[in-house]
Amino acid sequence: MSDLRLDATQLDRYSRHVIMDEVGPEGQKRLLEGSVLVVGAGGLGSPAIQYLAAAGVGHLGIVDDDVVERSNLQRQIVHGDDDVGRPKVESAADYVHRLNPDVSVEIYETRLTPENVDELAGGYDVVLDASDNFATRYLLNDYCVLSGTALSHGAIYRFEGQVTTIPNREGSDGPCYRCIFPEAPEPGTVPDCATTGVLGVLPGTVGCIQATEVVKLLLEQGDVLEGRLLLYDAMDMSFETVELQHNPNCPVCGDQPAIDSVGDVSYEHTCTIDAD
Repeated sequence: MSDLRLDATQLDRYSRHVIMDEVGPEGQKRLLEGSVLVVGAGGLGSPAIQYLAAAGVGHLGIVDDDVVERSNLQRQIVHGDDDVGRPKVESAADYVHRLNPDVSVEIYETRLTPENVDELAGGYDVVLDASDNFATRYLLNDYCVLSGTALSHGAIYRFEGQVTTIPNREGSDGPCYRCIFPEAPEPGTVPDCATTGVLGVLPGTVGCIQATEVVKLLLEQGDVLEGRLLLYDAMDMSFETVELQHNPNCPVCGDQPAIDSVGDVSYEHTCTIDAD
């Protein structure tokens, strides 16, 4: 860790972190030196970006190729009415700059693909998956497993959400996303929120849990959701944790992996290994 000192303004801003034994000045320095790539600046990405920036994570990358629509504003809270029509990455970056000048932001107004994932995600400490499609989820999982990058996964549907953490650290034997969900559903079989709707406050809860996991990863404190899938039901106001097992036959993290590169997979179809 470099000799990064907290100035008087930072000691004031992060005072509630600094007085905690589990964080302290050294932990806050670790956060300020940390870097997180948030893939998706929508429902899940919005609260995650807010709280990671507020916590003082020093460098945030934001990937999204979409523009703000008025129907987004019910849940995507880094954007406002004046941002309708703007690229989401620009609106999100402006929010971060207003919230915390300590945080630098790099924006990528593009869709994540096998061709650009290393260029975009390479060098970040943690990737936070706030995407809304299976192709991106499997691509991020495979890339992070292969590159040894920590990954936070979150997903929502109507009133329900799920979170798991895949640290991909040396010696870890926890399951990856493919261990849990070996193949993506056939296209069109799982409706999106534009079709079924989504409770506006739901992604706030799930995105905040993801941000919490990422902060713990950067601090190297606490137990993350490795080998566990946290299920949240907003209608019942219930949480359930499902224990997960590593799949020795997993094509990306198993004993004899078949995926050596993200180029081996047809992500736009069923996220399975390319027959070629």
